[in-house]
Amino acid sequence: MSRPPLARERVLDAFQRILIDDGERAATMEATARTAGVSKGGLLYHFASKEALESGVLDRLRMLVDDDLHAMNAAPEGPIAYFVRTSVMENEPLDYAILAAARLAQGGSTAASDALREIRDLWADALRPHTRDDTALDLVMLVSDGLYFNNALDGGSIRGPVPQGTALDALIGLVERAARD
Repeated sequence: MSRPPLARERVLDAFQRILIDDGERAATMEATARTAGVSKGGLLYHFASKEALESGVLDRLRMLVDDDLHAMNAAPEGPIAYFVRTSVMENEPLDYAILAAARLAQGGSTAASDALREIRDLWADALRPHTRDDTALDLVMLVSDGLYFNNALDGGSIRGPVPQGTALDALIGLVERAARD
């Protein structure tokens, strides 16, 4: 698969940044072009409309989730540990894509809401064979959600508890035992 043009990626990065920092209403074509450092014509060359930008973000999200699923399935520590550990945001491209999609969903985008549900289902499907039942799967998913949410709070004015180091290792061990026993 060939790599997308750098200017196109800069535009998507700029659009995501505006979505995350300022919300869906502020993520206009003009603001995106300005933040990306491209002309309006340069923006329109890659994305003919705001809807095309939104689709670009969701396509990027799906690609990053596919990569994450491959990494999860190949993780030496196992899929559950990988999934919980990576639920602590590390400012990775996947984190930004999820946050941007969430902002689109908050703004009323059905496509973004559907994409977020779809990726959650993909993660659940990858984890299901490693949990004893649906309740255990729910536990893994909800711990992940909580870590992600608290990490997002930490980036704002509200401090959320986000375990690190040995505390995170202990949490992962507890979740794995509960999910398998």
